[in-house]
Amino acid sequence: MYEQYYGLHSKPFQLTPDPAFFFASKLHKRALSYLEYGLAQAEGFIVITGGIGTGKTTIANSLLNDIDEQNIVAAQIVTPKLSPDELVRMVAQKFGIKIAEQTKTETLNALEEYLTGLHKQGKRALLLVDESQNLPLETIEELRMLSNFQAKGKPLLQSFLLGQDELQDILRAPNMEQFRQRIVASCHLSALSEDECKNYIEYRMYHAGWNGNPLFTPEAYAKIYEFTTGIPRRINTFVDRALLYGFLEEQQELDAAAIGEVAKEVSDEMFVQKDTPVKEGVATSGDLKDIDYYKGMLMELVDTLDNALQHKIKLTRYIDNLLRKKYKAYIRLKSD
Repeated sequence: MYEQYYGLHSKPFQLTPDPAFFFASKLHKRALSYLEYGLAQAEGFIVITGGIGTGKTTIANSLLNDIDEQNIVAAQIVTPKLSPDELVRMVAQKFGIKIAEQTKTETLNALEEYLTGLHKQGKRALLLVDESQNLPLETIEELRMLSNFQAKGKPLLQSFLLGQDELQDILRAPNMEQFRQRIVASCHLSALSEDECKNYIEYRMYHAGWNGNPLFTPEAYAKIYEFTTGIPRRINTFVDRALLYGFLEEQQELDAAAIGEVAKEVSDEMFVQKDTPVKEGVATSGDLKDIDYYKGMLMELVDTLDNALQHKIKLTRYIDNLLRKKYKAYIRLKSD
């Protein structure tokens, strides 16, 4: 409705995850690097966790959009509370295997035969499990068992798990030790910072055809961040509503007052709770400063680990290229 008014060719803040609008914040870029690293390793589990609306599914879709379809056959499932048997059947169906009324054993045999066939073609299978915090422990354990399908010491099926914060608690359970040992990397997504929130909004606007003319005042951006707390999905919903408000009120630029009006409307409609007084036991400003200090130290450590990971990814790709060239040379010599 408002697209033409603001000179856009598409809707910039749709809720459906779209890899074309993937915004690589610091944390999202790290998560994508872990997924790419996992692909390069071709084994083990990658776990990406984060709160509701932090962009886990968008990252998964971005990965699927960029993978080499000639070498990797990918399937993605969004999991309700599946039993181990139901999971096996769903995985088989997602890879296009006809299972009809087969038993679990027959389904597993058909799945192994399919995965072995991919391996003989020089391909491998990738499974992305979204909303995996819904899976019972025994079902996650079934995923580990599926990774036991191997050929020449390499698993025929690799799985990436994406889930909300509760997934971390599930994987910490004492009886999940064997699964934890197969996790090659994990990452937790949090909200965007205030600067990233502004950059995220403008990034999506540019991809929708925005010409760069000011749409929000600096104070308006601050209000948007305050209301959405930097959660990408909340930003999408709120800014979409703000642009609709601007169109209806015929405002080319939205200020803090306009954003305040939108925030009030959205709060009333979405039953957002009002702020409550601070109670005893809540962290003081001094406590928060200490938290910020240690958080800064942790972020420096994370940056160092990120750089090491990037170098490892590059080294892995370099070694892969060398091995491919060596294999091709071997084939030529053998044919001669």
